Amino acid sequence: MKKSLFALAVSFLGSALLVSCGSYSSGTKPPSGLTFRAFVSNPLHESNTGAIFPALEIVDASKDIISATAGVSLAGVLPDAGMMALSPKRDRTLVVSPSSNVIAVVDNATEVTATAIALPAPTESLFVWTDNTSAFVAIPNAPIPGQSPGGVGRFNIVTAAVTATIPIPGAHYLVSSPTGNQILVFSDNSDSVTLLFPALLGTGSQTSTQVPCSGASVVACAVSGFDRPVWGVFSPDGSTAYVFDCGLECGGSGNASIVPLNLGTETAGAPIPLVSGGLIGGATVGLLSGNLLYVAGTPPGTACGMGTLAQNCGVLSVVDVTASSVTSAQLIPDGYHNRIQMGANGQLFVGSRTCENVTTPTETRGCLAIYDTVHSKVTVPPQNGDVTGIEIIPNRTVVYVCQGGSLQIYDTTTDQLQTTQVTIVGQAIDVKVVDF
Repeated sequence: MKKSLFALAVSFLGSALLVSCGSYSSGTKPPSGLTFRAFVSNPLHESNTGAIFPALEIVDASKDIISATAGVSLAGVLPDAGMMALSPKRDRTLVVSPSSNVIAVVDNATEVTATAIALPAPTESLFVWTDNTSAFVAIPNAPIPGQSPGGVGRFNIVTAAVTATIPIPGAHYLVSSPTGNQILVFSDNSDSVTLLFPALLGTGSQTSTQVPCSGASVVACAVSGFDRPVWGVFSPDGSTAYVFDCGLECGGSGNASIVPLNLGTETAGAPIPLVSGGLIGGATVGLLSGNLLYVAGTPPGTACGMGTLAQNCGVLSVVDVTASSVTSAQLIPDGYHNRIQMGANGQLFVGSRTCENVTTPTETRGCLAIYDTVHSKVTVPPQNGDVTGIEIIPNRTVVYVCQGGSLQIYDTTTDQLQTTQVTIVGQAIDVKVVDF
């Protein structure tokens, strides 16, 4: 079985390409000379000669100043640059090309591309595992011989070798437990959640991923009883996963809810309805802070009411997971919410895509909301566009946001753009802090 699994992995993910290798001497500064960097993916970087190519812009995250160097060139490796992911040790950055389905692996020390992996179809979800070497990627439309499309691939980001493939139809989003022992896999148009156990890959315990979870030593199994689950958040100890039932927003049958999943017994608990003061919430992304779970989504037909010219709104719900109840709910911009980060001073940044933009002489509104968790107040900044990246800058009261193709720097003491801004020539798609 191990032999057949490996053969499937090769056909599934395609050939891995070794592009280049850089050398790095411990203790030396990177070529940019910066020691606290933020990378910004830019598919339309312009050189001094006027040439246009994809690159990672390098920003001094301590001073909000763009590097004088040319950044990390991705020319010849990727045709464009989009979503990024960091390794746990922050020594490598993975950059996804949305048009070619190639992932470039950048060596953060040398600021050059080290390896590249070709995928058979697009991905919206990937992460580097706790070993700092294995990357897991969900590909919902990956061709699987003899089965429905979709699967999760594992590859080595240092050698670019494909190491395993797990066929899971429609696998779209991945969420790892704190220890990495379990991975939640959410598939399109499914009412089940797949539990993936990375430690069992290659042990000979391979079996169908469609079997129910029953305590057996299988690589992957399914827990049923959900309503279009799309995301999840683990408790700090990893014993419980709070599964986001998207419901009607994702083609399901009911209102959104949060379903506690006991990972010891692999069973789902009673759903927590997202209702507060008559306001029904949605659930596509969230963040757990203490015992409070912040959940964002767009229930169909939610009107904004007074205070904005936007016709449709999303909802941010605050769930007390200890009491299994919703404590409050707020209207926020609509769209599909897939970005959320907690900044300094308790300021929660929530972003969506394909929201209703407003541009009039009296109001400008896009896909970003800032929720003051201390005073329970929502601010919608006067900026248009999808939110494609949010990054908290550690030990500072600023947050970097990629919205509408621009990099914007917010001050969490005012929830407004700070005076100092960084201009990205081209398009700012995603942003990651790559130094501790």
